[in-house]
This record gives sequence, C-alpha cells and structure tokens, in this order.
Amino acid sequence: MENKNNICEERFFTAFFKSNVKSLRNYLLYKFGNEEQAEDITQEAFVKLWQNCKDIPIEKAKSYLYTVANNASLNVISHQKVILEYSKNNKLDDRNNENPEHILEQKQFKEKLLKAINTINETQRIAFLMHRIDGKKYSEIAEELNISVKAVEKRIHLALIEIKKEITNFK
Repeated sequence: MENKNNICEERFFTAFFKSNVKSLRNYLLYKFGNEEQAEDITQEAFVKLWQNCKDIPIEKAKSYLYTVANNASLNVISHQKVILEYSKNNKLDDRNNENPEHILEQKQFKEKLLKAINTINETQRIAFLMHRIDGKKYSEIAEELNISVKAVEKRIHLALIEIKKEITNFK
C-alpha cells in the first residue's frame, strides 16, 4: 500500500525540508538565543523525522518536527540554566581593568537585558523575538505559531512590560 505523498520519498522529504528548515531554525533560535544550538536541534529534528518517516503521515510531519524540536530544546534549556548559574557565579573574577567604567556598565546592562528576555515566559519571548529580531508582522507570527493576532499582540505587550520592569529594577 503506497502513499502517493510519502515523506520517506526523497523528493518529498527534500521539498519539505526546504520549505520548513528556516522557520524551524528561527523558532529554535528565539527559544535558545543561540544560533549553534538552534542549528543542531533543527538538524536533529529532521534526522528523527527521516528515521521515523514510515510512521509519520506527510500531513503530520510538520507537527512531528516541531514536537521533536521542542522536546530537545527543553533538555538544552535546562542544561543552559546550570551553565548560566555557574558562569554568573564565576564572572566576579574578571580582572580586565583596561575597560573604562562606562563599558562595564554597558556590559552589565546588556547582560541584564538578555537575562530579562530569558526570564519572560517562553511564549512571550518567542513572539517578541520573532517581531523584534526577524521583523515579522503580527499576522505572520500568528500564522506560524497557530494563534490569533490578538494573542500575538498580548504576548508582545506582556513581554515588553516584563522587560521594562527588569530594566527598571536594574538601576
């Protein structure tokens, strides 16, 4: 029993890959904030899709791909939290005195901003970064995340409130 559009057929898989690789990579980039990890997880998700192609109907392939990527990202995020905690505790030993105080303040502010972005909830962070970094319109974000434009507006608005709160507390 042969499926006309089988994801195991190389031409369908290749077309599927080409039409989905960039959006999955960007989605993961916003989740991680790390291009290398986004690339790795994207590649891993497509490999798993290929390995399990016989069990996945082509109409479920995109959903499967994002589920695999999301699960892998959760593992990496928990590992990143450990690394972040470690590096935060060890940055006090930075004895590079050649930088003026202003540069140090800028660096601290940037770290605070990145931390603020990382502390907002994941759904808000993804929508916020898709809009601010990719320059996507709310309607494009809504379509990719399968939510309403109002939900996108709310997520970005709440993200901005949380980031502003964190930055205000910085002073």
